[in-house]
Amino acid sequence: MRAGGKLLRTAAWGLVCAGIALPLSRRRTGLRPAVTAAAAVAAPFGLAVATPRSRRRDAAVYVLQMWAYIILHELPYEDPGKLERRVLVDYPISFDRRLLGGQPNVALQRALARPGAPRPLDYALTVAHWAWFVQPHAAVAWILWRHPERFPRSAVSMCAVFDLGLIGYFAVPTAPPWWAAEQGRIGGLHRIMEDVGRRVWGRLWGPLYGFLGGNPLAAMPSLHFATSVMAAHELGETGGLPAALGWAYAGTLGFALVYMGEHYVLDLLAGLALTEGIRAARPVAAPAIAGAGRAVALLEQRVRAA
Repeated sequence: MRAGGKLLRTAAWGLVCAGIALPLSRRRTGLRPAVTAAAAVAAPFGLAVATPRSRRRDAAVYVLQMWAYIILHELPYEDPGKLERRVLVDYPISFDRRLLGGQPNVALQRALARPGAPRPLDYALTVAHWAWFVQPHAAVAWILWRHPERFPRSAVSMCAVFDLGLIGYFAVPTAPPWWAAEQGRIGGLHRIMEDVGRRVWGRLWGPLYGFLGGNPLAAMPSLHFATSVMAAHELGETGGLPAALGWAYAGTLGFALVYMGEHYVLDLLAGLALTEGIRAARPVAAPAIAGAGRAVALLEQRVRAA
């Protein structure tokens, strides 16, 4: 038993190391996407088995889960030409026009924007957009700090939004409005974040966007909006002020995404449906999640016994 526990610990730490190292080296080594994805996905499970349960470990498992999301999110864009041949452009344009009688991205920019000359509103909404890289995770971290008993459910719910959203990115690769405009599919639309980014970051904008952009042809559903709504729900269960801040951010971000040409209204509706669907399914999924947690805990106990 003791030898088996040591072997299990070694294997678990091996999964963690492989889950970090293999995705980082995938372009240099020509690693297949399936192997890259499997390594990244296995890493958080390896850490959960290799180390005893604590707040620090819970946070680290969450970080590795987000690392796996980033890697899987980028994989379809490893071959941009191949993805561009598959990408869908027209259906969200048609949906928005039928739903709202026009193109809301264009209508908002005509009313509020000046192409090539960003206004204070453009800077404020762009910063709100950039803040998304932190906001959902900051909400989960705050819950871990102030309401640790709520953290497991909040973390699982947030990870579920990210992970299930990947299904849409792989199955229905959809171009955002700004990309459609660049291809001549939408007239009168420009990418406000591009205008602001070049003025704020100068020559650093290109490399910075290249690093953070990941996969620009992943608009359906809008995980920007979906995760901000999930954060608002989870914060809302802890008190009035966190709820107000969470929903204010989600509303601001939703408006910004459409106004700046980052997402269609359809993308936001799909993101909202994803979040609300996950919340509705939690009671049904709870036994399976609890069973998986018990299985990981048993493996962790074997490691500790060694």
